[in-house]
Amino acid sequence: MTVPTAFRPFLQPGLRPRDWPVWIVPLLAGAFVVAGSLGAQRNALEGPHAYPTTRLDAAAIGLLVAGAAALLARRRLPVPTALTVGAVVVLYLLRAYPYGPVFLLLFVAVLALVVAGHRISAWVGTLTGFFGYCTLTWFIGVPAELRGTGDRLFPVERPTAAGAVIGLLAVLVALTGSELVRISAERAAEAESRRRERERRRASEERLRIARELHDVLAHNISMINVQAGVALHLIDERPEQARTALAAIKTASKEALAEMRQVIGVLRQQGETAPRSPAAGLDRLPELLDRARAAGLTVHAEVDLPEPGALPAGTGLAAFRIVQESLTNVARHAGPGPVTVWVRVSCDERGVSVRVDDDGRGAALLPEDSGGSGLTGMRERAAALGGEFTAGPRPGGGFRVAALLPVGRRGAEER
Repeated sequence: MTVPTAFRPFLQPGLRPRDWPVWIVPLLAGAFVVAGSLGAQRNALEGPHAYPTTRLDAAAIGLLVAGAAALLARRRLPVPTALTVGAVVVLYLLRAYPYGPVFLLLFVAVLALVVAGHRISAWVGTLTGFFGYCTLTWFIGVPAELRGTGDRLFPVERPTAAGAVIGLLAVLVALTGSELVRISAERAAEAESRRRERERRRASEERLRIARELHDVLAHNISMINVQAGVALHLIDERPEQARTALAAIKTASKEALAEMRQVIGVLRQQGETAPRSPAAGLDRLPELLDRARAAGLTVHAEVDLPEPGALPAGTGLAAFRIVQESLTNVARHAGPGPVTVWVRVSCDERGVSVRVDDDGRGAALLPEDSGGSGLTGMRERAAALGGEFTAGPRPGGGFRVAALLPVGRRGAEER
């Protein structure tokens, strides 16, 4: 069966009633109440438990339609809507029309009032209206056998004690049900808010991680390419063999940059695409990194004392590798003219992985954080994410020092 176009918006999977168009509930409630009241009239007049009642007329149908139409304003004007629907229901009952689903209109109005936050108004107004109706009908009502007969404008029957108790219980059930719906809606909204906040936080962390990775990969390799290109241009005429070595280093650095960029950007691939096959950066690739730095013209002395491969958490190894990589990049870019010597020390003890990179360059004493680059900031963020320590600044005797201590027992921080 084909669903009419007008009803498709509220039949979407996962769409909650409060997300439906505002006219859906009044339309369904109005149709149900009119049809149910017609059925109640037939039972009242012809059923085994027939009782006197006023036949449904144009005024009765008008009241039912008016009550349903008033629900259109339940979201914007919940209090006036509840008052209007309450008046419609009271008039319907005073006219002694057949008992039926007319109370559904009042329940929807009270529910909208409670969900909108007017809880006290809903409880006080509904209970006051109920007791006021009982009091009024006690004075103007007629005996049950005369209900709906005679020429009276309001031929309603006088309430009995049992009927009043049942009516009060129904009112309390309606109010309690409205409160339960309100609580459920608030919990659902809170859960949805937490879910969206978690998604925003994860997206922000992922963007930061990708930005850090891209910076580390591009800054290091492009800096090496820039240095080697300068060497090749300088030697291309006088020492072509040395220029060939510089060009080979450029080729190696560019290939490495492309490979690592593919690996970083792989997190953005669509579902079903092949995952990157190159290994993730880690301390096991430290010799390659140092060889590239030497090929770029730096004199690098390394002291590495690490446990067996795989003994360190992946996040700690990656952070240590990137800190060394960014430090070598900064040396190549900022150490100044002339030969530069770099001392790289990486070790592991009970405190964690210790990384220290010293150089004897004669460039800037300290890379400013606001200079447009993000090298020092990225290194500091990597260390902080693992609960570690990071320092950077001029070292005694000249040059620059970068030092970091990365704990190895904070796997939970890495996984986050």
